Parts: sequence; C-alpha cells; structure tokens
Amino acid sequence: MEAHEDSNGWQLTESDPGVFTELLKTLGVPLIVDDLYSLDPESLATLQPLHALIFLFKWIPTSGESSSVQGEYDRDFPGFFAHQVVNNACATLAVLNALGNIPSLTTGPQLADLMAFTAEMDPQTRGMVITSADWLREAHNSLSPPSAISLDGLGLPKTSEDAYHFVVYLPAMGSLYELDGLKEFPVRHGFYEESGEGWIKNARETIEARIGTYPTGALEFSLLALRDDPLPSLESQLRILQTSNNHSEAAEIIVKISTENSKRERWAFENSLRRHNHVGLVHALVVALAKAGRLEGAKESAKTAMTERVARKAKGGADMTED
Repeated sequence: MEAHEDSNGWQLTESDPGVFTELLKTLGVPLIVDDLYSLDPESLATLQPLHALIFLFKWIPTSGESSSVQGEYDRDFPGFFAHQVVNNACATLAVLNALGNIPSLTTGPQLADLMAFTAEMDPQTRGMVITSADWLREAHNSLSPPSAISLDGLGLPKTSEDAYHFVVYLPAMGSLYELDGLKEFPVRHGFYEESGEGWIKNARETIEARIGTYPTGALEFSLLALRDDPLPSLESQLRILQTSNNHSEAAEIIVKISTENSKRERWAFENSLRRHNHVGLVHALVVALAKAGRLEGAKESAKTAMTERVARKAKGGADMTED
C-alpha cells in the first residue's frame, strides 16, 4: 500500500456511525453518519439528503488499482482531494475528502482554517499537512480504543492482520466520483441524471460491481451514509404541527425524534466505552477469579473462545479494522 509505514501517532478506528458522527461534531459540521444495510431506493429515500457514501472494504493487493478500471482518472479534478500519506488516518481522511466537496458547508474554525490553508496544494502535500495537524490527530485518536497492553517481547508468533480501507463516493460537477486517498487521482464514474435517484443510482451500480469482484458470499464490507442531521428539521416540523393542532402527525414526528435521540444516546455510551481504559477493571476481575479459585476455568473458556474465533476468521469472518 502507498501509505508510509510510520503512522505518526494515528491510531486505528472502527467503521461505526457513532464514531464518525462524533468526529463530525468535533469538526463543527452539522451532519451525521448512519449505517446503510441496503442500497435499495426505499431505504435511501428515508436518509435524504445524502451527501456521500463512505465504503469500507477488505484491501486485497490485486483489487486496489484494478478497481479503478470501473471509471477513469480525473487528472484535472478541481475539487478537494488529499492523499493518505500515513497509516491509520484512513477514516478521517475519507471524511475530509467528502466534506471538502460539499458546497457551502458549515464547519468549525479549525477545519475552516485547514481547508483554506491547503486549498491550493497538490494532493500529496495536502495529505501531509492534514496528517500533521495535531488537533485533528487528537480528535481522531480520542475515538480509538486505548492500547495499554503490549505483547511485544513475549515470543508470540506474528500473525498477518487483514487490512481494510475507506473510500468515498459522492457527486461533483454532474458526475459520480470515487475519492481514494491511496490512488493518484480521483476516479470519475460517469455522469448521472439529475432526475429520479440522481447520483445514488450510479453509486449503487459502482459499489455493487466492486463487491462483485470479491468471492461469492464475502461479507467484508461496510457502508455508511453522510447525511444532514434530521433532528433540526424534525423539531421544526413538530412545532408547526403542534401549533396547528395536528396531533396525529405530531405524534408520528415525536416517535421519529425519540428514535433519533435514542440512537445518539447509544452512540454517546459506546464512545464513552471507547475512551475508557479498562485495564484496571480487567486486572481486578483476574485477581477476583484467582482468589475464588476460578481463574483456570476462565482461562480454558477463553482458549476455547479464541480457537473458535480463529476458525471463524479462517472461513472469512475477519474483524474489520481500517488500515
């Protein structure tokens, strides 16, 4: 892969909508990210307006450049595009490559300054400047699980971890573009019709064709939707309906608002777990098991669980961790 081996302090992140939405909040961007389980028109209609699709896939060396044959390099792309120059920055770089191509987007002052400063740079230099921004790296790392235990020096066998990579699909200048920080240029996947589904139709066909290059039944993909935050609009609708005494429709909006708030509460809880270092808790549990004479049994159960996990991984059920 083209990223430098030195990660420069950037840590791995998960393909999780709560992680991306919290990052957007930190960047001062009034958008959210939602999971996508289907690309059918009915599912996507409920998420409009959509600004971009963030696609995570298992990196296979032969699939990296070969996937570009689905489209063509745009060497004169006038929009925002940054190369990935260090490992592990993939998720945040994908987000910035998307945000940089959304017209009239509200952002926080730090992101606005970064975008303005890198506006005239080439993709390689832009990527270097972005990944050198301490505040951005700290925002990225704040949502990565802490790594407090090192197994180096124990003589354990080295394993080859699967690598996963984020790319972005979005509309720009009447065409569907694929922005992949590991490619030299943005990839244009043709013009789209403004009527009907618009750019989403092209995105569906392109992503499905890409998935089709993997073995049948492969599940090593994740798709996220970058969209407007629906809460402000829902709350505005509710005020209007309540003012006009339209109680039945107001009740439906209240349910939607409740669903959105519940989702955000779950995201907040999960992010708090990611930020917390659980080593102390684990140590206390191990001590308690030892005192109760149950440590050996727990150890054997853990060995069995790990054996089963390795077997599942060998069959293609690998955990998803971005590069």
